[in-house]
Amino acid sequence: MATTRHWPAMLAISQRETIKFWHQRGRLLSALVRPALWLMVFAAGFQNIFGVSIIPPYDTYIEYQVYVVPGLLGMVLLFNGMQSSLAMVYDREMGLMRLLLIAPQPRWFLLLSKLVAGTVLSVLQAYAFLALCAVFKVDIPWSGWLYALPTLILAGLMLGALGLLLSVSVRQLENFAGTMNFVIFPMFFLSTALYPLWKLQESGAVIVHTLAQFNPFTHAVEMIRFALYGQFNLLSSLVVLGALILFFLLAVWGYDPQHGMVKKARQA
Repeated sequence: MATTRHWPAMLAISQRETIKFWHQRGRLLSALVRPALWLMVFAAGFQNIFGVSIIPPYDTYIEYQVYVVPGLLGMVLLFNGMQSSLAMVYDREMGLMRLLLIAPQPRWFLLLSKLVAGTVLSVLQAYAFLALCAVFKVDIPWSGWLYALPTLILAGLMLGALGLLLSVSVRQLENFAGTMNFVIFPMFFLSTALYPLWKLQESGAVIVHTLAQFNPFTHAVEMIRFALYGQFNLLSSLVVLGALILFFLLAVWGYDPQHGMVKKARQA
C-alpha cells in the first residue's frame, strides 16, 4: 500500500524535473559545450606544449582524447549534480521546497526522488556527450556504452547526493556560486580526470597524489573508465557507493526540521 502511494510521488517529481529541463535547453547545450571544449582544445594544448608530449605514454592527441573521456563524463555528472542542488536552493527561496517537504510521504523518500530525477537527467546528458565523442571519432567501444550505464547511474547518484548535501547549508542563492567553485574545481583537478594517478606520484606531487586518492570523484572517474572497456573496478565502486550513502544520510539529517541545518536556519 505504501509503495503504491510513494512511487507516483517519485514519478511526479521526476516528470517535473524533466519538464523544467526541457524548457531550459541551454543546460543541455552548456553540458555538451563545456566538456567538448576540454576534449578538443585542452587535450591538444596539454599534449603539445613546445611540441613535447607531457603525459606519456599518451603520445598522440587521439590517445589522450580517449583517456580524458571518462573524466569529462564525470564532469558532466558533477556539473549537473551541482545545478540540481542550485535548483533546490532556488525552490527553497521561492517556497516550493516547503510545499514538497510537507507532502504526506517520508522526507527521505522525497529527497531520494529529487536525487533520482536529477540523476536521470545527468545520465542522459552523459550519453549525449558520448554521442558527441562518436561524432568526433573518439575510439570508445560501442559495448562500453552499455557497460558504463550502471557506473554512470551510481556516480550520478553520488554527485547528486553531494549537491543535495551542499544545498542544506547554503541559505541564499547568491552564495551558491562560491560554494560550487570550492567544490567543483578541487574535486575535478584533484582527480584522475586529466592525468593518471601514477603520474602525480612520479612527478613528486605527494600531497596532490594523496588528496586524489581520497577524492570520491577520482573513484567515480576510474569506475567509469574501467566500465567503458568492459571491466569492473571493485574498490572504486565500493568507495563511490559508500560516499553516496554518507552524503545522502547527511543530507536527510540536514533537512530534518528537528535536528539538522533546517532547524538551525529557523533559529537564526
